[in-house]
Amino acid sequence: MYFENNLGQLLQTGIHIAIFIISRWVLIRIVKRYARRSEKVEHRTGLIIKYIDFATIFMLILGLFFIWGVGINDLGWVMSSVFAVIGIGFFAQWSILSNITSGIIMFFTFPYKIGDYIIIHDKEFPSAGTIEDIRTFHVIIKTLEGQQITYPNSLMLQKGVSVIKPDDLETFINENDKNIKDHPLD
Repeated sequence: MYFENNLGQLLQTGIHIAIFIISRWVLIRIVKRYARRSEKVEHRTGLIIKYIDFATIFMLILGLFFIWGVGINDLGWVMSSVFAVIGIGFFAQWSILSNITSGIIMFFTFPYKIGDYIIIHDKEFPSAGTIEDIRTFHVIIKTLEGQQITYPNSLMLQKGVSVIKPDDLETFINENDKNIKDHPLD
Protein backbone atom coordinates (compact mmCIF):
# COMPACT_ATOMS: atom_id res chain seq x y z
CA MET A 1 0.00 0.00 0.00
CA TYR A 2 2.81 2.41 0.91
CA PHE A 3 4.65 1.69 -2.33
CA GLU A 4 1.50 2.19 -4.42
CA ASN A 5 0.69 5.51 -2.76
CA ASN A 6 4.24 6.84 -3.02
CA LEU A 7 5.42 5.24 -6.28
CA GLY A 8 5.96 8.62 -7.97
CA GLN A 9 8.02 9.97 -5.11
CA LEU A 10 10.03 6.75 -4.85
CA LEU A 11 10.84 6.88 -8.59
CA GLN A 12 11.77 10.56 -8.35
CA THR A 13 13.99 9.79 -5.35
CA GLY A 14 15.78 7.02 -7.25
CA ILE A 15 16.30 9.22 -10.29
CA HIS A 16 17.43 12.12 -8.10
CA ILE A 17 19.99 9.95 -6.28
CA ALA A 18 21.24 8.51 -9.58
CA ILE A 19 21.68 12.00 -11.06
CA PHE A 20 23.70 13.15 -8.08
CA ILE A 21 25.87 10.04 -8.04
CA ILE A 22 26.61 10.52 -11.74
CA SER A 23 27.21 14.27 -11.39
CA ARG A 24 29.55 13.70 -8.41
CA TRP A 25 31.46 11.08 -10.40
CA VAL A 26 31.76 13.41 -13.42
CA LEU A 27 32.91 16.37 -11.31
CA ILE A 28 35.51 14.29 -9.51
CA ARG A 29 36.85 12.92 -12.81
CA ILE A 30 37.11 16.46 -14.19
CA VAL A 31 39.01 17.67 -11.10
CA LYS A 32 41.35 14.66 -11.12
CA ARG A 33 42.03 15.06 -14.85
CA TYR A 34 42.74 18.76 -14.34
CA ALA A 35 45.04 17.97 -11.40
CA ARG A 36 46.95 15.37 -13.43
CA ARG A 37 47.36 17.73 -16.38
CA SER A 38 48.51 20.65 -14.26
CA GLU A 39 50.63 18.52 -11.90
CA LYS A 40 48.64 19.35 -8.78
CA VAL A 41 49.40 17.42 -5.62
CA GLU A 42 47.00 14.60 -4.75
CA HIS A 43 46.47 16.03 -1.25
CA ARG A 44 45.12 19.28 -2.70
CA THR A 45 42.93 17.37 -5.13
CA GLY A 46 41.45 15.55 -2.14
CA LEU A 47 40.44 18.86 -0.57
CA ILE A 48 38.55 19.93 -3.68
CA ILE A 49 36.85 16.51 -3.79
CA LYS A 50 35.68 17.07 -0.20
CA TYR A 51 34.13 20.36 -1.29
CA ILE A 52 32.41 18.60 -4.19
CA ASP A 53 31.08 15.94 -1.80
CA PHE A 54 29.70 18.60 0.54
CA ALA A 55 28.00 20.50 -2.28
CA THR A 56 26.47 17.40 -3.88
CA ILE A 57 25.19 16.05 -0.57
CA PHE A 58 23.65 19.43 0.24
CA MET A 59 21.92 19.53 -3.16
CA LEU A 60 20.80 15.90 -2.79
CA ILE A 61 19.18 16.59 0.59
CA LEU A 62 17.58 19.78 -0.69
CA GLY A 63 16.13 17.91 -3.68
CA LEU A 64 14.80 15.14 -1.44
CA PHE A 65 13.03 17.73 0.69
CA PHE A 66 11.19 19.00 -2.36
CA ILE A 67 10.36 15.52 -3.68
CA TRP A 68 8.87 14.37 -0.39
CA GLY A 69 6.69 17.42 0.01
CA VAL A 70 8.47 19.64 2.45
CA GLY A 71 6.91 22.98 1.65
CA ILE A 72 9.01 25.88 0.49
CA ASN A 73 7.72 27.97 3.40
CA ASP A 74 8.69 25.27 5.91
CA LEU A 75 12.06 24.81 4.27
CA GLY A 76 12.50 28.57 4.14
CA TRP A 77 12.09 28.87 7.90
CA VAL A 78 14.55 26.09 8.59
CA MET A 79 17.12 27.35 6.07
CA SER A 80 16.88 30.97 7.25
CA SER A 81 17.47 29.85 10.83
CA VAL A 82 20.42 27.67 9.83
CA PHE A 83 21.96 30.38 7.64
CA ALA A 84 21.47 32.98 10.37
CA VAL A 85 23.49 30.86 12.80
CA ILE A 86 26.10 30.07 10.16
CA GLY A 87 26.23 33.73 9.11
CA ILE A 88 26.86 34.90 12.64
CA GLY A 89 29.55 32.27 13.07
CA PHE A 90 31.25 33.18 9.80
CA PHE A 91 30.94 36.90 10.48
CA ALA A 92 32.96 36.30 13.63
CA GLN A 93 35.39 34.11 11.68
CA TRP A 94 35.24 35.61 8.18
CA SER A 95 38.89 34.81 7.57
CA ILE A 96 38.12 31.07 7.70
CA LEU A 97 35.69 31.37 4.81
CA SER A 98 38.09 33.67 2.99
CA ASN A 99 40.95 31.19 3.32
CA ILE A 100 38.81 28.25 2.16
CA THR A 101 37.64 30.22 -0.88
CA SER A 102 41.23 31.29 -1.57
CA GLY A 103 42.32 27.66 -1.32
CA ILE A 104 39.80 26.66 -3.99
CA ILE A 105 40.86 29.54 -6.25
CA MET A 106 44.52 28.67 -5.74
CA PHE A 107 43.89 25.05 -6.71
CA PHE A 108 42.74 26.08 -10.17
CA THR A 109 44.87 29.19 -10.77
CA PHE A 110 47.89 28.86 -8.47
CA PRO A 111 50.98 29.90 -10.49
CA TYR A 112 53.31 28.05 -8.12
CA LYS A 113 53.34 24.59 -6.64
CA ILE A 114 54.96 22.54 -3.91
CA GLY A 115 58.74 22.65 -4.27
CA ASP A 116 58.90 26.17 -5.72
CA TYR A 117 60.97 28.79 -3.92
CA ILE A 118 58.89 31.94 -3.39
CA ILE A 119 59.47 35.43 -2.10
CA ILE A 120 56.40 37.14 -0.64
CA HIS A 121 56.64 40.92 -1.00
CA ASP A 122 54.98 42.09 2.18
CA LYS A 123 56.23 45.33 3.77
CA GLU A 124 55.42 44.27 7.31
CA PHE A 125 56.32 40.59 7.13
CA PRO A 126 58.43 39.65 4.13
CA SER A 127 58.87 35.90 3.69
CA ALA A 128 60.97 33.69 1.48
CA GLY A 129 61.31 29.94 1.26
CA THR A 130 60.27 26.72 -0.42
CA ILE A 131 56.60 25.73 -0.47
CA GLU A 132 56.31 22.49 1.49
CA ASP A 133 52.52 22.08 1.45
CA ILE A 134 49.38 23.89 0.42
CA ARG A 135 46.47 23.24 2.76
CA THR A 136 42.88 24.37 3.11
CA PHE A 137 43.66 27.46 5.16
CA HIS A 138 47.35 28.17 4.65
CA VAL A 139 50.57 27.52 2.76
CA ILE A 140 53.54 26.03 4.62
CA ILE A 141 56.85 27.61 3.64
CA LYS A 142 60.28 26.42 4.76
CA THR A 143 63.07 29.01 4.79
CA LEU A 144 66.67 28.28 3.84
CA GLU A 145 67.49 28.21 7.57
CA GLY A 146 64.88 25.51 8.21
CA GLN A 147 62.17 27.66 9.80
CA GLN A 148 58.58 26.76 8.97
CA ILE A 149 56.18 29.57 8.17
CA THR A 150 52.44 29.20 7.73
CA TYR A 151 51.05 31.88 5.46
CA PRO A 152 47.26 32.34 5.04
CA ASN A 153 45.84 31.49 1.60
CA SER A 154 43.90 34.74 1.41
CA LEU A 155 47.11 36.76 1.82
CA MET A 156 48.86 34.69 -0.86
CA LEU A 157 46.31 36.07 -3.33
CA GLN A 158 46.65 39.64 -2.04
CA LYS A 159 50.43 40.01 -1.90
CA GLY A 160 52.99 40.07 -4.65
CA VAL A 161 54.88 36.80 -4.93
CA SER A 162 58.02 36.06 -6.91
CA VAL A 163 58.53 32.45 -7.96
CA ILE A 164 61.86 30.75 -8.50
CA LYS A 165 61.40 27.28 -9.97
CA PRO A 166 63.42 24.41 -8.40
CA ASP A 167 65.69 24.16 -11.46
CA ASP A 168 66.65 27.83 -11.13
CA LEU A 169 66.97 27.96 -7.34
CA GLU A 170 70.69 27.22 -7.07
CA THR A 171 71.50 29.88 -9.67
CA PHE A 172 69.23 32.36 -7.90
CA ILE A 173 70.83 31.66 -4.52
CA ASN A 174 74.35 32.06 -5.92
CA GLU A 175 73.46 35.32 -7.66
CA ASN A 176 71.55 36.74 -4.72
CA ASP A 177 73.41 35.14 -1.82
CA LYS A 178 73.92 38.44 -0.04
CA ASN A 179 70.25 39.47 -0.43
CA ILE A 180 68.99 36.13 0.90
CA LYS A 181 71.37 36.16 3.89
CA ASP A 182 70.35 39.73 4.70
CA HIS A 183 66.65 38.87 4.41
CA PRO A 184 64.92 40.22 7.56
CA LEU A 185 63.23 36.91 8.31
CA ASP A 186 66.14 34.55 7.67
